[in-house]
Amino acid sequence: MARQRSIISLILVLLATFLISCGSPTTAVAPPTYTTAQLEKIQGYSPEIQAVRDRSDELKTLIQKGEWIDVGNFIHGPITEARLTMTYITPNLLPKDQPTARQITKDLLNHLVKIDQAATAGNTQLALSNYKAAYADIDKFVELLPETSTQSEAS
Repeated sequence: MARQRSIISLILVLLATFLISCGSPTTAVAPPTYTTAQLEKIQGYSPEIQAVRDRSDELKTLIQKGEWIDVGNFIHGPITEARLTMTYITPNLLPKDQPTARQITKDLLNHLVKIDQAATAGNTQLALSNYKAAYADIDKFVELLPETSTQSEAS
């Protein structure tokens, strides 16, 4: 009888240990947030992207007038600088937003290449459609930026 009690006691101890280990409270993980350094970097770079967004009509006018050399200069100058700035900002975004930001940057590059090819061929329609897509990419990227950086731009 004593032997059965010790076996039952051992089984109960093992069962209690198992239940306690399975039922332990989980620690709540805080959602990822931006550090002050990340916000400062993003705020430092984001005005360059905003400046290119503000000049969108300039590129559209150049394409419509068929000023292909100026179109090439614009996409190889200010817009390419904005794309480079986007690559600097991407590592400072939240981890969940980084893959999206990288894809948007790649899409922007593809649209810029197509605008350049259209400019070389003198194809206004192709250039305009890719111009719209390029600026849509820039707008998507700006939406990924934290609110504090876009609020400081508006000030």
